[in-house]
Amino acid sequence: MTAIRSICVYCGSASGMDPTFASDATALGRAMADAGIRLIYGGGNIGLMGTVARAVLEAGGEVTGVIPTFLKDREILLEEAQETIVVPDMHSRKQIMYERADAFIALPGGIGTLEELVEQLTWSQLGRHTKPILLLNTQNFWQPLLDLFAHMSQSGFIRPGLEVRYLVADSARDAITQIEAAVSTTTPREDAAIVTQF
Repeated sequence: MTAIRSICVYCGSASGMDPTFASDATALGRAMADAGIRLIYGGGNIGLMGTVARAVLEAGGEVTGVIPTFLKDREILLEEAQETIVVPDMHSRKQIMYERADAFIALPGGIGTLEELVEQLTWSQLGRHTKPILLLNTQNFWQPLLDLFAHMSQSGFIRPGLEVRYLVADSARDAITQIEAAVSTTTPREDAAIVTQF
């Protein structure tokens, strides 16, 4: 049985212009359900958020949605989720999603997706957690960000010993495999402030 019980998925409340974004979100939802991994996500029923959640449910998996009160109408709360947590603000949402997740996957998305992803990367870099963080690089969506990380490193803003810690996958199945492998090789560290890239 996998050590991963739940994955927080960050993704767009829009579907994007390329249909591959939605098909990869569906594939990820099915792969999570097949592996017995609960989805932790933002609670909405639109865009890639809705796509991945419905795919988990349709494949017999479990979903926890976490949504702020002010977004219940805008993002159209997914009523079918087994668990819905309504919170007062975005900070509470992100904290609960972090606490409930054993790992994180970022699908394509906008500013909100980017902000959530970068926050987890920062917390990992600073040694606040060792949970795997993976970018599902559908149609090379995340390549500009990966290039920016390389540029930051080359420019001396990501210092040796404090590398940004992340995984990159091109398919949903590979994403689950990489996260499971990362968890099985992660051991507690006395010096959690020193973070190296997988």
